[in-house]
Amino acid sequence: MIPPSPWVVAHLAALPAPNPLLSLNPDTPLSLDGRGAGGEGESAPQAAEKTPPPPHQFLDLACGPGRHSRLLAASGRRVLAVDHDAAALAGLQGIPGIETACLDLEGENWPLSGRQFAGIIVTNYLWRPRLPDMLALLAPGGVLIYETFMDGNAAYGKPSNPDFLLRPGELRAITAAAGLREIAFTEGYVEQPKPAMRQAICAVRG
Repeated sequence: MIPPSPWVVAHLAALPAPNPLLSLNPDTPLSLDGRGAGGEGESAPQAAEKTPPPPHQFLDLACGPGRHSRLLAASGRRVLAVDHDAAALAGLQGIPGIETACLDLEGENWPLSGRQFAGIIVTNYLWRPRLPDMLALLAPGGVLIYETFMDGNAAYGKPSNPDFLLRPGELRAITAAAGLREIAFTEGYVEQPKPAMRQAICAVRG
């Protein structure tokens, strides 16, 4: 498996700390408010209609085989690994702390509407029509770590379609417009893991 992105690894500490109670037993099921299940009260379907999603969960969006989902889970964090490729997600089944969801992220309906996450990681993926929806998933105090290819990458290979390449300063502009505070930003030529033009940001809401 491809190793985690150096940008993600370098900024992992910026993410909110894992919930210590959940970290003690990563197999403990969560109710939708992030508390351990098993208490008295409404059934899960009833609670799901009234209770917000777990604030202790992290999102690995367009995760592929899940290199960053594994990294987050190894740090004691609960992760929702999302991709359109069921085969890619299959390798994550049974790993403590990781929940998977095979979802169409580019369709007419946004499948994550109403969810909130303590942190979001996105690498090597860009679908501009859903950038505002993705940023809306970040809970107050939540951290975004985003890295992908940018203009000029065609000189080094794929992707070369401008639809999938960030414009200079684009991540900085869209996160600022969404009310996030920048922690770190970089863009330009990189040698590793292969020559490319890349852009990356780490930003927090609130």
